[in-house]
Amino acid sequence: MSKIVVVGSYVVDLMSRAPHLPKPGETVLGGPFKMGPGGKGGNQATAAARCGSEVTFVTKLGADVFGREALDHFKNENVNSQYIKVDAQESTGAALIAVDDNSENSIVVALGACGTITEADVMEVEGKIQEADIVLLQLETSIEAIVTTVKLASKHQVPVILNPAPFQEFPREILKDVSYITPNETEAFELSGVVVKDEASALMAAKKIHEMGVDTVIITLGSKGAFLYSGVEKGKLVAGFKVDAVDTTGAGDAFNGGFAHAISKGNSVVDAMVYANSVAALSVTKIGTAPAMPYKQDVENFLKEKGLLIT
Repeated sequence: MSKIVVVGSYVVDLMSRAPHLPKPGETVLGGPFKMGPGGKGGNQATAAARCGSEVTFVTKLGADVFGREALDHFKNENVNSQYIKVDAQESTGAALIAVDDNSENSIVVALGACGTITEADVMEVEGKIQEADIVLLQLETSIEAIVTTVKLASKHQVPVILNPAPFQEFPREILKDVSYITPNETEAFELSGVVVKDEASALMAAKKIHEMGVDTVIITLGSKGAFLYSGVEKGKLVAGFKVDAVDTTGAGDAFNGGFAHAISKGNSVVDAMVYANSVAALSVTKIGTAPAMPYKQDVENFLKEKGLLIT
């Protein structure tokens, strides 16, 4: 069983549907309302665990009902919560999510406790990082935590996946120790200055990001799939799967959790991307983020129906 360490955010998702996303100053009547576990780190940890990996999750929660529900969630998902700390001063993070009739979403995140992860908190996990097959990070936590995690992984020669979302500025020098970076179109623009609208512009953006020191650049393109560049001149579009989407919230997290699982098991990058695309596709057929992540058997059955054998 592959071992993955995820360092990142946990927030409770507070979601409601609406006919359209509110304009500034507008109140829209919506419903129904749903509450559930979320946050990019929590979603990705859940996705990887449901795919079959042994996952250790590092985050912080508040000493409140949302924090207690989070611990119950990770226990039920068989995620190692030994390094999930409770902060007596901060509340558990929360995400306010609106989803419209076209399954597009608008999200405001209050990080709360998970935004206060320190260097010392991460240093406690060094043994787990040393044992890991891969480490998975996002930018939805403190920069201190991100930098420390990358340094520890580099020290022990453990590959790192950085999902630079939601984008915030970070020390670009850490990219030389990042094995895989997985921005979407918006984050690729923030990193490269190139507006990504097709394969040609994706290649331009990926080349610029690759020049920053990252071995493998994967730009996620929603339902189109993901664009791969690792120094080969033309790059490669790995097509996504067509499904009837109900809620696209968390699709990127599903991709990253699925990719971490598949690449840590020794699959090629392209096969890992195909696997990740299938995890993302299945996730958007259900409402929610972490609760919508598919299980290993569902993913494998989906791929078998397409004539593909990737585990």
